[in-house]
Amino acid sequence: LVLELNQVIIPTYGTVPDQQNLHTPEWADFDDKPDSLFFSDGQRRIDFVLVYEDESKKIAHKRSDRKKQKGKRQVYESGLITNGLQLEATRSVLDEKLIFVKVHAPWEVLCTYAEVMHIKLPLQPSDLKTQDSAFNWFSRLFRVDENIIKPEQEFFTAPFQKDHLSNFYIQDKDTFFNPATRSRIVHFILSRVEYTTKNNVKKFGINKLLDTGTYKAAFPLHDSSFRHLSTDSDCPSERYLLYREWAHPKNIFKLQPLDFIRKYYGEKIGIYFAWLGFYTNMLIVAAVVGVGCFLYGCLTKDNCTWSQEVCDPNIGGNIIMCPQCDKVCTYWNLTITCESSKKLCIFDSFGTLVFAVFMGIWVTLFLEFWKRRQAELEYEWDTVEYLEQEEQVRPEYEARCSHVVMNEITQQEEHVPYTACGKCIRMTFCTSAVFFWILLIIASVIGIIVYRLSVFLVFSAKLPKHINGTEAIRKYLTPQTATSVTASLISFIVIMVLNVIYEKVAILITDFELPRTQTDYENSLTTKMFLFQFVNYYSSCFYIAFFKGKFVGHPGNPVYWLGKYRNEECDPGGCLLELTTQLAIIVGGKAIWNNIQEVLLPWVKNLIGRYCAAARSEKVVPRWEQDYHLQPIGKLGLFYEYLEMVIQFGFVTLFVASFPLAPLLALINNTLEIRLDAWKLTTQFRRMVPQKAQDIGAWQPIMQGIAILAVVTNAMIIAFTSDMIPRLVYYWSFSVPPYGSHSSHTMKGYINSTLSVFNISDFKNASKPFSPWFGNQTTCRQVYRDLRYPPGHQHQYEHNIYYWHVIAAKLAFIIVMEHVIYFVKFIISYVIPDVSQKTKSKVKREKYLTQKLLHENDLKVVKKTIGKIADKIIKGVDSTFGPKAE
Repeated sequence: LVLELNQVIIPTYGTVPDQQNLHTPEWADFDDKPDSLFFSDGQRRIDFVLVYEDESKKIAHKRSDRKKQKGKRQVYESGLITNGLQLEATRSVLDEKLIFVKVHAPWEVLCTYAEVMHIKLPLQPSDLKTQDSAFNWFSRLFRVDENIIKPEQEFFTAPFQKDHLSNFYIQDKDTFFNPATRSRIVHFILSRVEYTTKNNVKKFGINKLLDTGTYKAAFPLHDSSFRHLSTDSDCPSERYLLYREWAHPKNIFKLQPLDFIRKYYGEKIGIYFAWLGFYTNMLIVAAVVGVGCFLYGCLTKDNCTWSQEVCDPNIGGNIIMCPQCDKVCTYWNLTITCESSKKLCIFDSFGTLVFAVFMGIWVTLFLEFWKRRQAELEYEWDTVEYLEQEEQVRPEYEARCSHVVMNEITQQEEHVPYTACGKCIRMTFCTSAVFFWILLIIASVIGIIVYRLSVFLVFSAKLPKHINGTEAIRKYLTPQTATSVTASLISFIVIMVLNVIYEKVAILITDFELPRTQTDYENSLTTKMFLFQFVNYYSSCFYIAFFKGKFVGHPGNPVYWLGKYRNEECDPGGCLLELTTQLAIIVGGKAIWNNIQEVLLPWVKNLIGRYCAAARSEKVVPRWEQDYHLQPIGKLGLFYEYLEMVIQFGFVTLFVASFPLAPLLALINNTLEIRLDAWKLTTQFRRMVPQKAQDIGAWQPIMQGIAILAVVTNAMIIAFTSDMIPRLVYYWSFSVPPYGSHSSHTMKGYINSTLSVFNISDFKNASKPFSPWFGNQTTCRQVYRDLRYPPGHQHQYEHNIYYWHVIAAKLAFIIVMEHVIYFVKFIISYVIPDVSQKTKSKVKREKYLTQKLLHENDLKVVKKTIGKIADKIIKGVDSTFGPKAE
């Protein structure tokens, strides 16, 4: 069999048997053992399951289509058998149309492909001593009971080689390759076996057969029910243990059994949950500091002098504000914004400044410590040299390899799917497509802005009439509030709709790009999707933070959008409160929507499926059929889980200066997210094909980019969106002589001195309000702090000296804050190495002992062989020169 396999297996996608007599699977009836993971003989383990509908039972499809699908499947299954796999077919218990093909990989096949795939396997138990952490006693309180889930034994490992089979730690051939590794190997074969050749193009792989409906499903089996232990004594019931000790809500504050998760689901899922758990733990510190800053704002809001002036009937009550739109808007009293100014004092305080600086340092600590933790996992999970040795070329890439080029390194010919010119054309097309769709997102954001401008006119004209001028209601239901809330809700709906479209677009562009390996494919798709999501989610927040109310002119000379819509203005306290509202709606709505989409929908689908199955039959159902009725995990696997968390990471860091409670909300969400994702994987979805992963891929540089951008955005939010810098300039310079009249530094008079005066007689006919002026006053105040000279001044309506002081202070603040935080970030990055000295020593020690072990064993074989040859030579010499028998 080994010789036959060596002739059949090639580095690409296998072969199709030329003979007319195709190999067919064995046929067996279900043996009424619902938890069995073996063929009908009870010896051969089921490593994979293929599901299809029997063509003879189909009615709806055309006969030619049924025959074509059957032919493809017969050729494909024959190819699997030719490649050494063993197949056994069983008819469904609940639906006679369904056929389940169970796949088993014999020992010889596993050994052959383990060498082809460079899979690392145990050489001998590790003799490296592990030092307990100083906090080991504390963390033990939150760990899973070691009597229930036993710690995994550590081994020295090396890429498998059949020639060195005796060097590997093989106690039992049935357990040497664990179920996860067996599934990986079988899936590798399934992805590379041909089923037809059309127009000289070879078609192969289980993925294409699934897409065309030839097979309905292909998946590895869960090893038991999550509700109870397996009745099969040979089954370890790891799924049940994972549900009980990891996914169950009672374990919400327990540490995750990462080694056990990695053993059952593979390194790719293991490293996702390791990252999510690490991120959640780091959020605890950020949440505590954020809540402290929020409480500081709550405690000091009553001492907020400028807010008291807004609410004072003798100060704010006597200030009449200019209309915020042309003609239909009316004059209004500053005290209407009393409630919003009180709320603004909570978020626009010195605590927010401290928190923004802290978060700039926190995000650096998070990323640096995660690199160290990731390096530890790479060593413990044998993925340190994964990319160099184990990464396989994607079948879709191999199928297009029609051009021959010279490899610069090996100086040998190799096949590639496109020439250098073809690659350049593909990259140009893909880049253009990405930019086109990003511009489309920006166009949707502009549409929301136009909605804001047009609807604000409607609310300004209609809202007071509908509420009958009731003062108590007007405090809360202002035109600005109504416009902001409705625009945020519409923006959220548009974001959700565009996400669905851009997902398909990003996949199409990446498929056309044709990356070489699965890691390249996922990294390319990750970059595109994040660019789309970044613009989609954050563009409205960037608009409110940095553009709204910044280019509005003044009442006598407003700035118009599209020559028709007057640009939006911020409240007297700035746009910070509106930014907070936008963030709360998007973050909260996104969390609720994702949980409905990821958890509730699969649960409802599975519930309906179980109800229908129970209504059809009360028979005993085998494990493979139970798993078939679970939901498929999807082609992209954990991609959307990462995307959801990284988008949240952006909200937590980019705009934290306006929303200090964001880390707390993220902490609560992530604490639930870990268990929900675990519950979803163990109970609602089929078992994923275990995959190797060295790190979190392209998400790492994306988070580093967000961390750098976060320093800039938070500095600019404090400088340009909040009112902190103008207040500080007034307190230290313009409240006392020569600019002010107070004898000591104070915030008194801040409101009156910062709202510019405008003469109502200077209104142009196009913008003069319909509503009549009341009282004897001839002036009104600008809504926003534009800091201009009053009417009658020789430079009337031009920026005054206070304005230029504020601009200089804002720019100085941004430069100082950025440089201080970046300097601290640089020091932290330098002090904390990416890989700890302890992990470096372990890696070097393992390499040394592994090479020594393999080298010594080779020398022993050589010496043994040479010794035998020497003995033969000596015997030959003795017989030649010995005395002749007489």
